[in-house]
Amino acid sequence: MPGIGTTGAARIGAGHAIIIGVGALGCAVAELLARAGVGTLTLLDRDVVDLTNLQRQCLFSEADAADRVPKALAASRRLAAINSSIVVRPFVADFSARNWADFLPAPDQTAPLLLDGTDNFETRYLLNDIAVTRGCAYFYAGVIMCRAMTAAFTPGGPCLRCIFPDPPAPGTQPTCDTAGVLGPAVQAAAALQAAAALRLLVGESPEPFLIDTDVWTGEQRRIRLSRQTGCPCCDMRHFEFLSRAADDTTTLCGAGSLQHWPHDARTIDLPLIAQRLRPMAEVTVSPFMLRARLRDTHGPMEMSLFADGRALFRGITEPADARTLYARYVGC
Repeated sequence: MPGIGTTGAARIGAGHAIIIGVGALGCAVAELLARAGVGTLTLLDRDVVDLTNLQRQCLFSEADAADRVPKALAASRRLAAINSSIVVRPFVADFSARNWADFLPAPDQTAPLLLDGTDNFETRYLLNDIAVTRGCAYFYAGVIMCRAMTAAFTPGGPCLRCIFPDPPAPGTQPTCDTAGVLGPAVQAAAALQAAAALRLLVGESPEPFLIDTDVWTGEQRRIRLSRQTGCPCCDMRHFEFLSRAADDTTTLCGAGSLQHWPHDARTIDLPLIAQRLRPMAEVTVSPFMLRARLRDTHGPMEMSLFADGRALFRGITEPADARTLYARYVGC
């Protein structure tokens, strides 16, 4: 293909893309980059596969959902089967201000590409802070209903906060739970996101446009972007999301789950917790996670506990209940 050739293919093979969130968008863009031969893919996701994911999350199967496999692991297995010549590094982790540096190369090494597969604005603004401080390219994408939105933010150009200086107020934006997501809209966003990433890897610079596509009607808007004087991030150099503490308890979009992750959590001894829970629950444990099916005063529920101290609870809806159950069964 003109613009790629042997030299471009070699550059793609030497590339490193970090995909944060391996849900609908993350699955689609990871598959495109894997088939294109991007040499190293780092996958980060905090969740496990659920049956409701399969409508739009293309790397997972019903067996993954039945076994509640962590998304990063299920995706890495599938990608390895697609292209065995690349390196896929899965991390079952919640990417946040407290751990982001653990997943990026050292500052003196080649900057990776950051690809947005997330479902929340807090992480997107964190990614923007990281991209500006580390000199990384950040490829934004978002999907809701039939709309796919993408933008490529490259070093020296405008950043996310040049367009959206602050995150929207909680409750003002539709979510995948409340509005739904059309599978083809996911693929459209991922295709534009992957194409921009490949273009940068071969040595070209993607144009600074925000592309907003309605795949149901075929309508598309292209908004040219430029750096804004007074941008709180790339101009004023205020990186507030790098130091902002995340909430202990959050709702996972589309999963019907609550995540609880105490700020003082340490590495969890999963076999020890499994031993304690077996008299009262059906427990399975692996090197990555423990899953316990419990019948509590809150009714039947499931707890998935990860080695980094996070827990996902299914069957409850109140954050206060998640904190109570964590203290009861994990002990801190």
